[in-house]
Amino acid sequence: MRVMRSTAALGFAVSTLVLAQCGGGGAPAEEASEASAPVNGDWPMYRHDLGATGYSPLAEITAANVSTLAEAWTYSLAPVDEEARGANSQATPIVVDGVMYVTAADRVVALDPATGAEHWRHAVDDARPSRRGVSYWPGADGMAPRIIFTTGLHLRAVDAATGTSVESFGEAGLVEMGVPYNSVPLIAGNIVVVGANTPSGTIGGIGNARAFDAVTGDLVWEFDSVAQPGQPGHDTWEGDSWENRLGANAWPFYFSMDEERGLVFLPLASPIPGDYGGDRPGDNLYGNAVVAVDITTGEYRWHFQTIHHDLWDADPPAPPAMFDIPRDGGVIPALGVTTKSGYLYILNRETGEPIYGVEEQPVAASDVPDEASSPTQPIPVKPVGLSRLTYEPSDLVTAEDTSAEHVAACGELIDTLGELYNAGPFTPWVYRPEGAALRTTLSFPGGVGGANWGGVAVDPATGYLMVVTQDLGALGYVEDAPDDHPVPYRKGQQRPAAFVAEVDGATLPCQRPPWGRLTAVDAATGDIVWQEVLGVTDQLPEGKQATGRPIRAGAITTGSGLLFVAGTDDARLRAFESSTGREVWTTRLGGNGNANPMTYQGPDGKQYVSIAATDTLVTFALP
Repeated sequence: MRVMRSTAALGFAVSTLVLAQCGGGGAPAEEASEASAPVNGDWPMYRHDLGATGYSPLAEITAANVSTLAEAWTYSLAPVDEEARGANSQATPIVVDGVMYVTAADRVVALDPATGAEHWRHAVDDARPSRRGVSYWPGADGMAPRIIFTTGLHLRAVDAATGTSVESFGEAGLVEMGVPYNSVPLIAGNIVVVGANTPSGTIGGIGNARAFDAVTGDLVWEFDSVAQPGQPGHDTWEGDSWENRLGANAWPFYFSMDEERGLVFLPLASPIPGDYGGDRPGDNLYGNAVVAVDITTGEYRWHFQTIHHDLWDADPPAPPAMFDIPRDGGVIPALGVTTKSGYLYILNRETGEPIYGVEEQPVAASDVPDEASSPTQPIPVKPVGLSRLTYEPSDLVTAEDTSAEHVAACGELIDTLGELYNAGPFTPWVYRPEGAALRTTLSFPGGVGGANWGGVAVDPATGYLMVVTQDLGALGYVEDAPDDHPVPYRKGQQRPAAFVAEVDGATLPCQRPPWGRLTAVDAATGDIVWQEVLGVTDQLPEGKQATGRPIRAGAITTGSGLLFVAGTDDARLRAFESSTGREVWTTRLGGNGNANPMTYQGPDGKQYVSIAATDTLVTFALP
């Protein structure tokens, strides 16, 4: 960890953190007594609050009236130059004090949240703003509020009222970050936390999360994601394998923090190379870990590693969500972190200790020469895995599941793979030396998860944690690398890289459905309460379409007991009852809603629900 003191005050304003009162039996009496009090209808941050709960207290839209939701307005996120690259948006807008802020393909805009009309636009001519959104700094010491966002290598600030660059921030509104970050900064007090997206070929500690001063843009601290000499975890890198190590980068779309304790939580990715680790013996901290650091200094507080010596790039891709678990007249401060490996870890957010237990379970060993794969991996006792973790030949799709054409296409794929190897969770990539018999690993979950960047949504009334997952198996093997390669072995160029077939323009996994799911976990017990198939395959015959679909985005919850989710590649936005998992509404979108939705109260007093669908922001309201 490196600390740089800013010349400006690092004022840390503590505000109320939304915490779930988990117990599965509804809201506590004191919560209910406050239900009639006015609620703040803003959606001021990427996941609504610093605790990343994805929860809004708004309750105008209910299970009884959600079927009447209708499109209220749309806004194009496409570039002004029609020949420029499209938006392909993953943005979640924010709404603060009656104004919506969001990034488009070539600009940042402020919109009227009741009509979608532009208040202002800030054109970005020399770069592309993050397609994931912006953050709001409320101002301090007489300084006006700012919108802060990233454009690859740069952190930028504009005036929230006018959209003009803040000249006093960095150099004329622009701070050179050194290493790019393509997502949404976290802002707490006067501190702006950003991650790092690993550029190919860059050498040395590039995965580090960093913090900048919201007033001046000065660097405040930097956390070493690869534990350095003298730091906790350094002994998990044998020899000098830590030196100039790529990866372990903090790439999530957002971060989360515990305001009361002043802790920000950093989910960190796999070291690079991610599929061969013979040059990095050991557990490799802080790769594939969640690390709690002090928000003002970046100093290490605790860590929890979800994979030892990762070979699958199965990192924790989303920030943990905060909630409290009632226990023995008090509460346990908790967080839930999802992983691409298909697990949800429920941890004490003060200490990082698992609340429902984690067991080091034996896993298959790698047969790649010089690879020292970990003999065990940390598996939660509860909840059990939320996505497919194993594969047997009997799991192959049948014509009764989908179609004869699909089965035939999957058969053709399997014929090209030779021996298909799966040994359960954390199946290593098989070694395929030149001239040897054909062998291929089939790994579940695949490279896109399990759960991906959408994260956990918290329902305070029930105490349920809502997680979306997908089941796309990955195919692969390790081969001898050419002489000019930095390590002696590399992952082969498997085509296709996923266990899927293309039929009539649709991507269809080759194992039996479901292929996408929505799961509710009771935070008070760690048990799965309900699990529903999420998504349909329109190209399949009627009666067979409810297969579930791939999804990377997440859900949100509301005060009326509704859950909204898009993200599936079937171009739909859906609403479910949080308590039962019953689907109560669905609508088609003009593109895939590959983003987390959000909800807010407009200046007209109405509740709106908004989703970015490829290149259009689509907003719904009751009639």
